[in-house]
Amino acid sequence: MHNWEDSYLEAEEAIRNTNYLHAKQLLENIILDEPSTAQAHNSLGWLYRTQFDDYERAENHYKAAIKSNPNYPHAYVNLIILYTYQEQWEKLKGVAERAMHRPLVDKSLIYYRLGIMEEYLQNFESAVDYYKKAIKLCLNFDTIEDYKRAIGNCEYKANL
Repeated sequence: MHNWEDSYLEAEEAIRNTNYLHAKQLLENIILDEPSTAQAHNSLGWLYRTQFDDYERAENHYKAAIKSNPNYPHAYVNLIILYTYQEQWEKLKGVAERAMHRPLVDKSLIYYRLGIMEEYLQNFESAVDYYKKAIKLCLNFDTIEDYKRAIGNCEYKANL
């Protein structure tokens, strides 16, 4: 019998190899043994969102990950991405607010996602403000270039 970390690494490898069913089985077994394993819940949430289009289950797993370990950073971002696709802006803002108080969460990514929300709602000035905040906290050159392009898009859209 492996410990859950070995199974988790095997599941992540299965995901990289697009063997989603095997990954799902491994992750579900981890949760059966250790119900509060944030990493397994987060990965299952990702599988349900991206591979099975089961958004309710994805949301439940992301929330379970956050509840299991409030400092596990990836579940916040994944839940915000889910809410973006579902256009659930109030839920998105609530998760973003909580995520901003967690030490390991990539704050630039949270601001970027808030910018996407505002851009989608055609609040281009607010979107640009969020994108600028994202740039100030971002340490990756390529990502900064993406955020600068997002600002350019908003400026273009604002003038249509």
